[in-house]
Amino acid sequence: MNTTAATADRVMERFLLIANGPALFNAIVTGLEMDIFARLSVPGGATFEELVAHTKIPCHNLRILMLALCSTELVVKQSDRYTNSSVAEDLLASDAPDSWRHIMIGWQRIYYPAFAHMTSALRSGTNHAALAQHAGTEESLYQRLAHDPTLEEIFHRAMSAFTLRTMSSLTSNKEFSQVRHLLDVGGGSGTTARAIAEVHPQMRVTIFDLPSVANRAIEAIPAPLKERVLAQGGDLFEDDFPGNGDAILFSHVLEVFDPGRIIYLLSKAYKALPAGGKVFIYGFNSQADEQGGVSAARLSLYLNILASGQGMAYPAADYEEWLRQAGFEEVETRQQLPYEHGLHIATKGRPA
Repeated sequence: MNTTAATADRVMERFLLIANGPALFNAIVTGLEMDIFARLSVPGGATFEELVAHTKIPCHNLRILMLALCSTELVVKQSDRYTNSSVAEDLLASDAPDSWRHIMIGWQRIYYPAFAHMTSALRSGTNHAALAQHAGTEESLYQRLAHDPTLEEIFHRAMSAFTLRTMSSLTSNKEFSQVRHLLDVGGGSGTTARAIAEVHPQMRVTIFDLPSVANRAIEAIPAPLKERVLAQGGDLFEDDFPGNGDAILFSHVLEVFDPGRIIYLLSKAYKALPAGGKVFIYGFNSQADEQGGVSAARLSLYLNILASGQGMAYPAADYEEWLRQAGFEEVETRQQLPYEHGLHIATKGRPA
């Protein structure tokens, strides 16, 4: 087979997976809601009859669901027994804080319903149609979720799980060993702040986010960290950043905004830091030629159609340029981190 034909076959296979993806995605969520992956996690898995007893759904309906789950290769059928694949066992079988269970349910309830408004959102350049499905008058999903505590909890549980899956590349950053007080701007429910503080015992971390989110973060801080992890409510654009930090972190935050707002926030960070202070940007990067990857593409669509009506998973070169425009020096990027992530580090220069 020549290269052109092989490429066409690969693209066709990818197309068919995408075209059938919405149905299979929802089958996985149903499997999670029925605790099928948890049931299959026990040694030996389960027979069909055992799954009927477990799920309490009609045999024909379960037959269809198991066909769908097996077609994804997340579930394996051998003779009369079903078991999890190694991927399903790792990602879906448990209810741990980093389980993809929380991510999948969050995407189903919040992210993916908005994609029905994609054409109108991209034509109009606004997220108004999708955002109208959520109570409130604010301009972003993050603000409107404060009106629905149940949905806000689902959202932050999903965000926390994904954050935990990507955390090791950030917490292992050697520059953190020199940081005494880190300001975690847009730190959400505090997953990142807690993980960093646990790895770096010399560090204090202050989370800065919307008041409803900061309150949630305070409630989640475990007793051993309460003296070193704090949270302060405020608006990223309207309020001053909390002072006395020698480093500032933007983790999964700046991609939400357009370039003008990103430069504004980086300039605020520059002013808030002492000479020699560092800024860290951690999040998704699209490929330099903007032809991939799939996580960067999904995030970029979600941001513009629902979350903020702007932003994207920007290429690394964009962040490097914006950091320099804000006045930072010694700009560097660490790429090819898991889940299409990059870490950008820059320093506020010392007076001449």
